Amino acid sequence: MVERLSLRLRILLFFAALAAGAIGAVALGMVFAARRLDDPVLIGELRPVLVQGAIVAGFLILGLVAWIWYLFDTNVARAIDRLAGAIRARAHAEIDRDLTREASGARFLGDLAPAAQEVTRSLAQTRNALAESVARETTRLAAEKARLETLLADVPVAVLLCTAAHQLVFYNGQAVDLLGSGQAPGLDRNLLDYLREGPVRHAYARLSEAGDPDAASDLLCATANGARIFAGRMRVLRRREQDVAPGYVLTLRDVTSDIAAHTSRDALLAEIFDRVRRPAANLQTVIGVLSELPDQPEDRPDLSAAMLDEVQALTRAITELGARYDAVQTDWRPLAQTRSGDLMDSLKARVGAEGLALTVADGPELIVQIDGFEIVALLGWLAGRLAADGYARTFHAALLEEDGPGAVLRLEWEGPALPVGQFDTWLTEPLGAETGELTARAVLQTHGTEAWPETTPQGRSAVAMPIRSARRAGRRPPPIARAVVYDFELLSRARYAAVADARLEELTYVVFDTETTGLSPASDSIVQIAAVRLVNGRRLESEVFDTLVDPCRPIPPLSTDVHGITDSMVRGAPRIDEVGGQFHRFARGAVLVAHNAPFDMAFLRRAEEGIGAQFDHPVLDTVLLSAVVFGQLEEHSLDALTARLGITIAEEARHTAIGDTIATAEAFLKLVPMLKARGLHTFGDVLTEVRRHGRLLKDVNPRDTDRPQA
Repeated sequence: MVERLSLRLRILLFFAALAAGAIGAVALGMVFAARRLDDPVLIGELRPVLVQGAIVAGFLILGLVAWIWYLFDTNVARAIDRLAGAIRARAHAEIDRDLTREASGARFLGDLAPAAQEVTRSLAQTRNALAESVARETTRLAAEKARLETLLADVPVAVLLCTAAHQLVFYNGQAVDLLGSGQAPGLDRNLLDYLREGPVRHAYARLSEAGDPDAASDLLCATANGARIFAGRMRVLRRREQDVAPGYVLTLRDVTSDIAAHTSRDALLAEIFDRVRRPAANLQTVIGVLSELPDQPEDRPDLSAAMLDEVQALTRAITELGARYDAVQTDWRPLAQTRSGDLMDSLKARVGAEGLALTVADGPELIVQIDGFEIVALLGWLAGRLAADGYARTFHAALLEEDGPGAVLRLEWEGPALPVGQFDTWLTEPLGAETGELTARAVLQTHGTEAWPETTPQGRSAVAMPIRSARRAGRRPPPIARAVVYDFELLSRARYAAVADARLEELTYVVFDTETTGLSPASDSIVQIAAVRLVNGRRLESEVFDTLVDPCRPIPPLSTDVHGITDSMVRGAPRIDEVGGQFHRFARGAVLVAHNAPFDMAFLRRAEEGIGAQFDHPVLDTVLLSAVVFGQLEEHSLDALTARLGITIAEEARHTAIGDTIATAEAFLKLVPMLKARGLHTFGDVLTEVRRHGRLLKDVNPRDTDRPQA
């Protein structure tokens, strides 16, 4: 029991006991002296004097003990507490600053402060040397890791690694593109928040029952809102720990447009059969009637007119349906964006391999949407065919930009023109052994275009082929960050039924901060919310929530002076009902962390009715955590805490929601190992300890700490 009391409280109890003992000793001395006197009259006369003397002595003893306790508390106990907190911060929070400031306040502790200063300095030197050694030894591994991350980031399908409970452990940039339309994915979030759970659960159950680590299961699944459809493949990992169910790898490809294109093609084919079948049946009927009426010529004009109408209807239907078919010909097959320079270089190499010569026209760099392999194969085959028939052996290629969205690709030569009939015959021939049965006509159909012989204005013979989609190549835009995000330790991390039982390092945290129009939650409103996620002891750079909020009221100039947000900045921003719902989803399943949490939580809970959700998350307050680690008498503002922990806040980031959020997150990450060093390992341990500091700040957690995780 005594061990759980703070040092200063134990010292206070010690001096209180000393004062009580001294007063008791004076009282016993007075009683003993009175009993040695035999004369009752003398005893009666001396008793008031003895009592007054005892009272005076008691007050003198109390005053003396209180004075000595104050000096001891100020110069010894507080100094020891301050020195212990500083040592713990340097031992567990990796602070390299020396103890000069703390040692100056511990001058009455003799050699303890200089000794502690030497120990922490030696610890910092050892830690730095070890860090340099580890950095040298891991440089090669870090380079290989970066290369692997780059490769995985550029894999053209979404790759996700999940635990058996469907918690995300790994995802790449393509997964963010596919799943991030409503809410971006994040580590330790549940995959079933993004995908309909039936196909995923059934595929995992099938593979788990099979017991074959090499087996894979194909599946078709949709997003939770049904907006997109994915084709996926799941493979269960090999079991590494007997009591932990294995996770799985899931690859996803968006087939929404493919299914829509195939559906459109099927509908078009059904319409073709329907619209062609009826005129054909009518024509067959008319022809049958004509064959049965050879001796009645007066009826033939009507029947001929009917037959002509049906023929015209059939012709119109075939023409219209053919045009529609050409329009959707390329929808089902995605064509790559290809630079004209790359296309011409490949064509030059292909024609050169045939023993022919090819020059390329100068012009602006274009980006065309084509199947580069097929176009190069087509033009290379055409040059070879022209050379074989004696038209030319030297050719010129040009890709000419048009006024519309397309371009024209020409293969030109000096020599006789190619007849249209002969060219149409060639289009039905295969392009060569390396392309199998692929014909020139099939390549044109794939690209939804045609080709024809012509003569250029310069008098050259040519074959022209329009390209449907082309644009000028502009300056390359800044690359989109597509880094992979992962933490493989999550695969073997235990899941706790209640937050109170969970170890601090195994919880997921969302650190947040708000900026408001004022200091009253009852009458003021939020103008900005920012948050970051902490998973497995690290801040995820890619998982950030930061948005302005329209407060639906003017922002006072005094508030703008603090956070820099003006009325014009929030004009048109979403309101708290929308932003609060987004933030609630961002923080799902996490412990909320804030500096002075009662202030921020009061604003969020006031908006719960409009948001349609309750912020009943577990909450930790870095003000109270700082009091637990450094004592209540220290200053616990965010500036003081970050300075104590060696964290620098840029001046331009101070009093901005995202700047204060990142500073609070870094402080919290350094406080966690210091809490564990004090024997506070679980959320329940910390909650019990912070509630002892209730006079400093109100704890906003409900008293029922054994509830399931949010």
